[in-house]
Parts: sequence; structure tokens; C-alpha cells
Amino acid sequence: MRSALLQSSGRPGSTVENLKVLDEAAGRAAAAGAGLLVTPEMFLTGYAIGDDIARLAEPADGDCADAIAEIATRHGLAVVYGYPERDGDAVFNSAQLISADGTRLANYRKTHLFGCFERDHFTPGEQQVVQAELDGLRVGLLICYDVEFPENVRAHALAGTDLLVVPTAQMHPFQFVAESMIPVRAFENQMYVAYVNRVGREGEFEFVGLSTLAGPDGVARTRAGRGDELVLADIDPVFLAASREANPYLTDRRPGLYGSLV
Repeated sequence: MRSALLQSSGRPGSTVENLKVLDEAAGRAAAAGAGLLVTPEMFLTGYAIGDDIARLAEPADGDCADAIAEIATRHGLAVVYGYPERDGDAVFNSAQLISADGTRLANYRKTHLFGCFERDHFTPGEQQVVQAELDGLRVGLLICYDVEFPENVRAHALAGTDLLVVPTAQMHPFQFVAESMIPVRAFENQMYVAYVNRVGREGEFEFVGLSTLAGPDGVARTRAGRGDELVLADIDPVFLAASREANPYLTDRRPGLYGSLV
């Protein structure tokens, strides 16, 4: 399956404009043969928008979800997008996967909130592993800081995730996460990892781009620069199966020794 990574901050504060950006990117991705388009963290509304987060938050089945389902169906590709999810009085930092036929397949709420900004605006999620089947692949979801906890990614590996999709808002000076940590996570857990970032400055944050899709051999299949960009890479299930056969990390584990970790 060919995956397209949309590295963009869109128009912070405007869901209407961000839906337009997503629609245009979906057209380009579909024309290039992609079956999946991934946006950054909080792409639908913008990240550093303060109290507008709560104002613009929508339920997982809200109007914007319907609009993205229409985009996915019209262009014939699945979409993962980041957005603020409202559930009663709580607002979650979420990512949702919608299939090419417009079906909502999976919705994940960020479990590990980064810094005072996120803790002031979001409620942490409580479900560590969220997955869905897509075109013969088991796709899992995490968001940004979540992937920096090895326990989260290993939980996905043990649950059979083939492609871990990670919308992110990675900021300066932590670019080593994209450059070094993501390929290592892919290798040590024998999966593909798609890490899709914002760019430019928003409020106090400077996002570093460098979106990447890393393979189970620890090699980046594609890597964006520091500006707006749409990059593509292929997920090869045959290569993934062969890599898992050759790499013994998961089978050589000794869980009985790891009790002190929790």
C-alpha cells in the first residue's frame, strides 16, 4: 500500500481552510497511487490555538468527520487526521482513521500529554492500543509524544500492528525523534512507522517537519524537509513478513524479567 504523508500546518484556527488543504492533498495523493493519506497532529484546527481548541472541538462523528469521509470517498483513499475530539465536557487530542468508502474505522485519544499546554487543554486517553484492518494491513494509531514511550510501541508490536501511524507536532529542539528514534522504533518492533509532522511557527512553538516513513529494517523510505510537502512511500507486506522472520526481537523476549518496568 502506498502511503502519503501530508506535512503541513494548514491554516491554524480554520477548519474550513484545513479541509480545503486536505482535499487538495488527497487529490494529489490519489493521483500518485496512494491508498492512505496521513495528516499531522491537530491538523483539522491547528495546534497552538489556545482556547479555540475547546471551541472547535467536535465529536468523532461530527460535521468535519462527515466532510473528511466525503473527501476520502471522492478520492478513493483512506485518511488519518488529527483533531480535537469533544466527548461531553472532555476534550481529547485525537486521531481518526476513515476508510476509502467513508467508514470510520478507528479513533485514538492521545494517552501521554506533553507539557503544560496539552495538560491545560486536553484530557488524556486511556486506551493504549487502537487498531483497524486496512487493505490487508493492521494499522495502529499513536500521537506524537506517545511514540517516545517504548512501552506504547511494543504494545502495538505484540498486538500485531503492521503500520503504526503517528500524527505529530514535533517541535524544536527535538528533531532527533524524527531523525533517529522513529527508525529505531520501527526496527526494534518490526513494523512500519509513519510519523507526520507540522511545520513552521505557531505561537511559542516551532515545528521542525522531517516527516518520515521508516521500515522494519530501520531505514527511512521517505523523509520530508522543513516546509510544506507531500511525500510518499510504499508499505510492503512481503518485506515485512521476511523481516519479522529474520529478526528475533519479539520471540526472544523474556517477559518474566520485566516486572519491575511496571
